[in-house]
Amino acid sequence: MRLIQLSRESLHFPPPEMALKEPNGLLAMGGDLSPARLLNAYHRGIFPWFSQGDPILWWSPDPRAVLFPDQFHLSRSMKRFHQRSPYRVTLNQAFEDVVQGCSERAEGTWITATVKHAWLKLFNMGHAQSVEVWQDEELVGGMYGMALGQIFCGESMFSRSENASKTALLVFSQHFRQQGGKLIDCQVLNPHTASLGAKEIPRVAWLAWLNALAKQPVSDQCWHQQSLF
Repeated sequence: MRLIQLSRESLHFPPPEMALKEPNGLLAMGGDLSPARLLNAYHRGIFPWFSQGDPILWWSPDPRAVLFPDQFHLSRSMKRFHQRSPYRVTLNQAFEDVVQGCSERAEGTWITATVKHAWLKLFNMGHAQSVEVWQDEELVGGMYGMALGQIFCGESMFSRSENASKTALLVFSQHFRQQGGKLIDCQVLNPHTASLGAKEIPRVAWLAWLNALAKQPVSDQCWHQQSLF
């Protein structure tokens, strides 16, 4: 099947069902990272991922990795750690720093200056959110993503200290569930998110959840700047 080239003049995406089986989920290339295009993509179960220097690639993999907040897996060791945790956790208090932290990877990153700028625009518009993990006054972990009604589309996370990213997802999952959130999108399953309770569901099921929950509201307080833990 031929890969579809997006136009900069149109926000149109092909249906996710047209994505390639190999590489799994590759749907289209090109376009841009404007807020309108990103919002359109995420509302359709599509996300960008590409290497620096390559064209923008758009994906909708099958299966899709998701985490239901009430199914978060808290291991005994993590439970013990959390009970004596040296961390505090905040919401939406250092978005730009969290994105920067997520971009600092030894193996390289797709979170280029252009990607950072695009997500900062989304944050300033109220569509993107961040969770920060602090040890004293140092940012040691966190995660960011996009809020779509009762779904949170997790984009990336990072950790500079023991269990910091696990703490971010644990505390956020509890907060999101309490505020009416129903589903966290993890995009593609990896050992880290699988160990915390994420699982794969068919793309058709993911799209059904997206259609059902993206327009359903969470609490008015959900995304206010606040301390979570």
